[in-house]
Amino acid sequence: MGVVVGGRRGFRVRAAVGAGVVVLGVAGCGGAEVDGAPVEKKSFAFSGDTLVVDSDDSELEIEPADIKDVRVSRQVDGWVFLGDGPEATWGLKDGRLTLRVECDAVASDCESVHRIQVPRGVAVTVEDDNGQVTASGFDTDLKVRSDNGAVLVRGSSGALDLTSSNGEVVVEGGTTSGQVVARSDNGAVRIVLDAVPSKVEAFSDNGEVDIVLPSSAGYDVDGRSDNGSVRVDVPTRKGSPHVVTARSDNGEVVVRSAN
Repeated sequence: MGVVVGGRRGFRVRAAVGAGVVVLGVAGCGGAEVDGAPVEKKSFAFSGDTLVVDSDDSELEIEPADIKDVRVSRQVDGWVFLGDGPEATWGLKDGRLTLRVECDAVASDCESVHRIQVPRGVAVTVEDDNGQVTASGFDTDLKVRSDNGAVLVRGSSGALDLTSSNGEVVVEGGTTSGQVVARSDNGAVRIVLDAVPSKVEAFSDNGEVDIVLPSSAGYDVDGRSDNGSVRVDVPTRKGSPHVVTARSDNGEVVVRSAN
């Protein structure tokens, strides 16, 4: 049996059966349009200090709110050929919010986005296999792991621990966190802080590292690159309680003042 798959908008499957040949053609299968998909909403009863968000194949947008339950809205769109999907499931048990969108087919194009509101004061851990994660407004600890997608944090003040295996990591937009750890295996790391931190650690295996800090303090800076230039343009002082580590295996390293 032979299978021939063409581009996103059209493909054909050719199957040889005995001495005959059966040709199936499907054309005009457009791309997924998640922005225009229907919005589904659900609230999940929650009690505790920490929420784990376990997601696969979806973009995530997460923020705290003055609520008691965890609220989720989702949009899912796509098509499959010779298979099943998109099939979306969600549930919360023992402090773990599990979000799945399955597309199992010879050919498919599926997209989804989940928007999550958590009770204010709850620390959040995100475990995402495939999709961008955006988190805004947290004053509690935030830990994000994305295997394949960018990580973006805005307007937060809690401790940050952020990792992307394949995508950039960005901290910006009025963030005042005192401790930031950010890593990317394949992507840039960009950090802009509006308050003097006690610790910043930024690492990229393949991408630039760019850190912007207030100039109102002296920093103990360790900046290194195995293959790229290093520029430190902030007040420095060895032994300072404000410690910055910035390293790239393959990319420029810059630590600079905001003003």
